[in-house]
Amino acid sequence: MTVIRSTQPLDWRQIAAVAAGEPLALSGDTLARIGAARGLVDEIVAQGIRAYGVNTGVGALCDVIVSPAEQSALSRNILMSHAVGVGAPLGAQETRAIIAAAINNYAHGYSGVRTELVEQLVALLDADCLPEVPAHGSVGYLTHMAHIALVCIGHGYARYRGERLPGDEALRRIGRKPLVLGAKEGLSLVNGTPCVTGLAALALARAERLLDWADGVAAMSFENLGGQLAAFDAASLALRVSPGIERVGARMRAALAGSGLLAAAAGRRTQDPLSLRTIPHVHGAARDAFAATADVVDRELASVTDNPVVTGTREAPRAHSQAHAVGAGIALAMDSLAVAMAQVAAIAERRLDRLVNPLVSGLPAFLAEPGGMCSGFMIAQYTAAALVAQNRRLAAPASLDGGITSALQEDHLCHATPAAQKALDIIENATRVLAIELLAAAQAYDLQPGGVPRAARTDALLSRVRERIPAYRDDRPLAGDIAAAAAIVAGSAPPVL
Repeated sequence: MTVIRSTQPLDWRQIAAVAAGEPLALSGDTLARIGAARGLVDEIVAQGIRAYGVNTGVGALCDVIVSPAEQSALSRNILMSHAVGVGAPLGAQETRAIIAAAINNYAHGYSGVRTELVEQLVALLDADCLPEVPAHGSVGYLTHMAHIALVCIGHGYARYRGERLPGDEALRRIGRKPLVLGAKEGLSLVNGTPCVTGLAALALARAERLLDWADGVAAMSFENLGGQLAAFDAASLALRVSPGIERVGARMRAALAGSGLLAAAAGRRTQDPLSLRTIPHVHGAARDAFAATADVVDRELASVTDNPVVTGTREAPRAHSQAHAVGAGIALAMDSLAVAMAQVAAIAERRLDRLVNPLVSGLPAFLAEPGGMCSGFMIAQYTAAALVAQNRRLAAPASLDGGITSALQEDHLCHATPAAQKALDIIENATRVLAIELLAAAQAYDLQPGGVPRAARTDALLSRVRERIPAYRDDRPLAGDIAAAAAIVAGSAPPVL
């Protein structure tokens, strides 16, 4: 279904939908707003009003005046000098998300770019002709959008139908021509927070799915380990005020309703270890952090993040040079989401360790049969521990990295885009940790004494796993099973709890 940018800004779910392949269209009133803002830039140029990046240099060169005859060259040169990304390119979804967020920003009607430029970006999305965008090199913004913008003017590279093409050839293949940029357009193309906002929307979409899976997988482990259902008592959980805790508690009660395994284990312990009885508290806290982050991302999408922005009338145009392009708020939010998802992975690894440890599980060591000759899930737990440790390193806040650039002109940096990138990395690692726990929990069910019924919903989840992945008997590399389970978690609907 087509996502339409109209008078209302896009929200994170709409950005994620475009990232996943949905087309993006601009309403007539949106195009009118974009065009009206362009008229203000034209008047600023005609009236000789001094405006950053329109008729001046950028960064530490902001006091250097640029004549009207040089302003198009300034825009082009900004792209050339700012396209300094390095490393492997972003994936298709990441690139689409950034482009969609940029279009949304221009659609507010304060940037002053031409409608032709925005339509060029829409055309790239529509044809799925995606610029090659190196992943690294940003301290906040600039580099990613510079590489995207290169293709708009016939430079750089793009991927189209499996081919890597020069920008001009890519445009020709989709029936477009390279643009010649006007005043301010080069700066607007690299400015603002579409990089972090687009990637943040993608991180939210992936985190939301993973949080739902985390509850289901945790329920499987809890049932296998004979947990005490009192941990999910609604009245007790209500004493701690948290929408996330309340929701996770309800989901766990629903997931484990009717479990014969838990009925048999009732009263066995006074209280369970923390990795079991704090499932609502840890998963719930992550959901609360998710909700707060989603609110910040939607506010970012509703905000104008260009510099300068143009307002006023054609008779009295104004250019406001400020710091709206700096994403301090969203950088902090992405750091928070990253820590929350790292926490979800960390508790999953602890549950996994209990599943494979015969001293606490009551099951065969490392879920292997026969013992001694087979290692089962022994080393898979090592992998989970390694991923959790990597997440711990990645969870250090990017928003505090700081630094000084542009000859002291830009002497405080928030590293918003790197914050979103490492949140995505943590979510990917967490997906793999939960995939390993999912496999181990399924294996544990196979080793439980026969005749004791599972809860209906955990039984359904086990069936989903076994439809694609058979029980493990040290008869094949376990890495393949982990990849298959990660694909289930990342690419299929979460369990209904």
